[in-house]
Amino acid sequence: MEELKGILWRQFGAVIDMLESSILLCPESFWDKKDFWYSAYHTIFWLDYYSSIEVDDFSPPKPFSLSEFDPKGILPERIYLKEELMEYLEYSRKKVFCLIEGLNEETSKERFITKKKNYSRIEMILYNMRHVQHHVGQLNILLRQNVDAAGKWVSQTDKKY
Repeated sequence: MEELKGILWRQFGAVIDMLESSILLCPESFWDKKDFWYSAYHTIFWLDYYSSIEVDDFSPPKPFSLSEFDPKGILPERIYLKEELMEYLEYSRKKVFCLIEGLNEETSKERFITKKKNYSRIEMILYNMRHVQHHVGQLNILLRQNVDAAGKWVSQTDKKY
């Protein structure tokens, strides 16, 4: 289990590092474009939620809301600042690390259950990682098309908590 936990964290942490790189690279002049700031927020919100053990009790940290759960796709009340999203990303990164560190024979079999999902804890970690990587690709395309830059590739994270 220790080897699996190491692999999961190094790879998931790398994806989070790549998201961080893309967000930090975005110039202020492009930040307020809905496609960028909102995609970054959406990615971090679901990163946080999908890393939750008690999904029915989920609540993001302030100033964020549960707007992502609105079936009509209502945007948050305002554009979140880059600094706010970087703090939320760090909060979520630690949450993922703790989730992975807490894996053992028992917790790895726990279920992430919602109306649309019923996954083992390990499968949910992989699903979550794929979701983040998907949006990192989108953010990098937006950056490349609009500011001729893109976030860096990270092979493995070296961060630990």
